Amino acid sequence: MRLWEKNSELMEKFQVESVIYREILNHIENIILGIVTSLSRDEAPVLALPNRSSWANVSFDSAIGLQMSSGGSVVTIRSDCASSVTKFAQIVKILSVIYRLVQSNTYATKRDIYYNHTQLFGSQRTVDSIVDDISCMLKVPRRSLHVLATSKGLISGDLSYMEEDGTRIDCRSSSAAVAVSSNIEGIRNIVSSAKFVLIVEKDATFQRLLDDDFCNKLSPCIIITGKGVPDVNSRLMVKKLWDALHVPVFALVDADPHGIEIMCIYKYGSVAMSFEAHSLTVPSVMWLGLLPSDLQRLRVPEDVLIPLSKRDESKLSSLLRRPYVSGQKDWQKEMELMQQAKVKAEIQSLAAIAPDFLTSIYLPNKLRYGGWV
Repeated sequence: MRLWEKNSELMEKFQVESVIYREILNHIENIILGIVTSLSRDEAPVLALPNRSSWANVSFDSAIGLQMSSGGSVVTIRSDCASSVTKFAQIVKILSVIYRLVQSNTYATKRDIYYNHTQLFGSQRTVDSIVDDISCMLKVPRRSLHVLATSKGLISGDLSYMEEDGTRIDCRSSSAAVAVSSNIEGIRNIVSSAKFVLIVEKDATFQRLLDDDFCNKLSPCIIITGKGVPDVNSRLMVKKLWDALHVPVFALVDADPHGIEIMCIYKYGSVAMSFEAHSLTVPSVMWLGLLPSDLQRLRVPEDVLIPLSKRDESKLSSLLRRPYVSGQKDWQKEMELMQQAKVKAEIQSLAAIAPDFLTSIYLPNKLRYGGWV
């Protein structure tokens, strides 16, 4: 790219960001003005937040996933109600912090916000939830609020890229993984020869793949884990890789309702973050394993299978009712098979067949011969 083209691109990006930031400041000013106006009339100020926990507020689009419907129900936060006055104060405080950050073009982590006002917030989770509420209310990504989150995810494989500050990140070390960036939007100059991306549910499985040098043995690939339920940065990273590389994206999760739900979050999104579905979901994600049908096909020893708990059965029934499952007949069959067998299994259960079965036989065969749904 020529220098003038690069400068032009940067100028255009700066102008777009300036418009977004001005809109954010205007929106916050209007919220505060509404509060002041209510007080001047001797009325108790009220804040209305989109309801991020209701399925009634969400629609399903097979190309995007779960997305928040316009005109959905709201949650009212009153300043004159004992049960919500604390949350009202917490929201106003975080709005003021965001206003200063955007205005001064500086950044803070959610952790910074919590530790600067621990008594007000009480827990980190409170800050995390309110930042997402505000992001949803203002209809902008969290990054645009100048609030960052420390990533919990890890990534490794045939991948290198440039961070926004110019740091070159190389993920090709076979012995150590790289922490997922906390600024996915700023990543550029992605270089990779990967033939596929593998989402791994659990850190323990991810580390096993790393120890066995999986990315170099079969074919060039990228492995990523959100260490259980993925954080936003891990989901953004998978989406970024899909957009940049256009290679197959597979999921390796436990054959249990919890693992299936985690895979669905990557593929279809979640109700809580449905307002950001377009930047978080990868509808092309394929279920590589561990499939309930694999347990029978591979004759996994019964002593490593775990009976479904009442909670598991309830979660499985809930998953089968989700709007996206009816269009995924193969997934539906696998879940119904689990429901009938009334057992679940962790990926580690494959070690009962042979210690290196996962990396030497199971995954290579699946990837060579199309053993995914």
